[in-house]
Amino acid sequence: MEKECFEDEDVAKLMNQTFVSIKVDREERPDLDGAYMTVCQVMGRSCGWPLNVIMTPDGDPFFVSSYIPKHSRFGLAGMLDLVPQISDVWRTRRSELKAIGEDVRLRVEALEARSLEGELGKDVLDDAYENLALRFDSENGGFGDSPKFPTPHNLLFLLRYWKRTGEKKALEMVEKTLRSMRAGGIFDQIGLGFHRYSTDSEWLVPHFEKMLYDQALLTLAYVDAFQAIGAERFAVTIKEILHYVLQDLLSPEGGFYSAEDADTEGEEGKFYLWTEQEIRSALPEDLAEFGIKVFGVEPGGNYFDSAERGRNGKNVLHLSKPLNQLAAEMNMTVDGLVNEICKCQRLLYEARQKRVHPAKDDKIMTDWNGLMIAALARAGKVLNEPKYLKAAVKASDFLLDTLREGDLLFHRFAKGERAVEGFLDDYAFLAFGLTEIYEADFDEKYLRIALDLTDAMVARFWDDKNGGFYFTPKNEENALLKRKEIYDGALPSGNSVALLNLLRLSRLSDKPEYEKNAARMSRAFAGDLQGSPSAHTFFLTGLDFEFGPTHRLIVVGDINEQTTLSMFKPLRDNFLPNVIVSLKTPEKAGLDYEQIGGEATAYVCRDKMCLPPTNSVEKMLEYLDVGIETDNEKG
Repeated sequence: MEKECFEDEDVAKLMNQTFVSIKVDREERPDLDGAYMTVCQVMGRSCGWPLNVIMTPDGDPFFVSSYIPKHSRFGLAGMLDLVPQISDVWRTRRSELKAIGEDVRLRVEALEARSLEGELGKDVLDDAYENLALRFDSENGGFGDSPKFPTPHNLLFLLRYWKRTGEKKALEMVEKTLRSMRAGGIFDQIGLGFHRYSTDSEWLVPHFEKMLYDQALLTLAYVDAFQAIGAERFAVTIKEILHYVLQDLLSPEGGFYSAEDADTEGEEGKFYLWTEQEIRSALPEDLAEFGIKVFGVEPGGNYFDSAERGRNGKNVLHLSKPLNQLAAEMNMTVDGLVNEICKCQRLLYEARQKRVHPAKDDKIMTDWNGLMIAALARAGKVLNEPKYLKAAVKASDFLLDTLREGDLLFHRFAKGERAVEGFLDDYAFLAFGLTEIYEADFDEKYLRIALDLTDAMVARFWDDKNGGFYFTPKNEENALLKRKEIYDGALPSGNSVALLNLLRLSRLSDKPEYEKNAARMSRAFAGDLQGSPSAHTFFLTGLDFEFGPTHRLIVVGDINEQTTLSMFKPLRDNFLPNVIVSLKTPEKAGLDYEQIGGEATAYVCRDKMCLPPTNSVEKMLEYLDVGIETDNEKG
């Protein structure tokens, strides 16, 4: 619509004669995007992007629409006809449009003011699991049909559910989904990293845009799954995602860019698609047949071009079969097969680099960077890869130095300029990332700042009357913008991340008021969760923590000594989502946390009960309920 209408001189002239035209970047102003998407839903329209809203000078919306063509066609009014019609109605029947706008505003206010309080029990976790199990695609992985989104927080919830209940199907759903996505066209087999979503049910044909937040959330899912299942392939995928992020999305300042576009030269996927002949030209003869077989290349193409309404000879590269099956068919070992695939990848990457690259969205968003920091820190800890933790620290230092002013965060940085006061997600997601850094390297600086940001978040966004956090500051005067988000969509909601933050930080800092805030949130949003639990799976990870049992582990020791390191190794090797870990050096531990025999000592509290200290790793694991059964299940 941008090219067809907004850059067209005839349309622009009409619009500027009739309206005060404002174009909004929905990533830079998610408050406006969310508010007017709610307006669209209240008005009963088909809602999507682009979203066009026309409102009175008082800000009351009376018309919404998604795509509008330049010329009227197929029952759709075009801009050249629509704008004069609205102009005429505004001149002759202005009171009617004002009445519509006032009615819409009141309906939005009533929707946001609803009270659905209640008490949540563990059955809400069961309900969410059962709903996900019903929608699970057992053949292809993922949930539902097409289009199919990764939705990593579903997998994060299922891993916790498995840990809580021992339900093996929950673990199987996670493993099937993660393996299928990595093999599919939704994963860039040449340049690495995940595309936005799959247009089909098989993860084959993606929408080719690459988003920073998808890389972050999928990294978290693969890290947790690696701990739970122990599949080395998941560790490889984590490294592949992070290689892409650090190579293609890292800014010189240390922050991370937002996205790469789907299209080049006006054609979606052009950078990523291959004909059979292009594969043969890029690979030596002995590798060409191998690459064509492994990557599922078809002479007529496997990519359906919606513009041409058919196949055009181009292919989305994907792993055509599981690696062990391909190895058997080619009479190779799996390691030998992987080595040959790597050769193909390098050569195809070199050939692809000569193409016109997709445009990069070079905005650095505080909230999305917070998620990426969390993913890097957790991956660095679990894989024992210092470079990931180093990147997380550098990104966080850049954000804190550039986008923080006292208690105020800014939402975005671009072209040397910070702008837009931060929203709930900025505070919650960055505090999440800083907490992950602390649990990876125990630098108390990042824990203190996470606490400071959380205090500022409560002060700015907390609803003192009904509980929960507003997306915009609570003193926001525009009623359309004053709303609370709880739905976990492409991104988890700020309330969902804040809930888990509050619970974790209350244990790390002994701040009982955080736990009270968390309990208040559970009651405030109970109606939303009971109505559709599987639409709030990141929130449910916080509830899982709240329901317990939870453990707090304090290790007293020197991080560079072997006895201390031996206590942390099994924490990396096991999936322990409800264990909060901190480190105290012997000289700063105080009388309450003394070492036994001058060696690293573990203090474990289960819920509110603390157990006798120990410097036995085996006893520590027993306290943490890490038993033989969990290790065997990893297989």
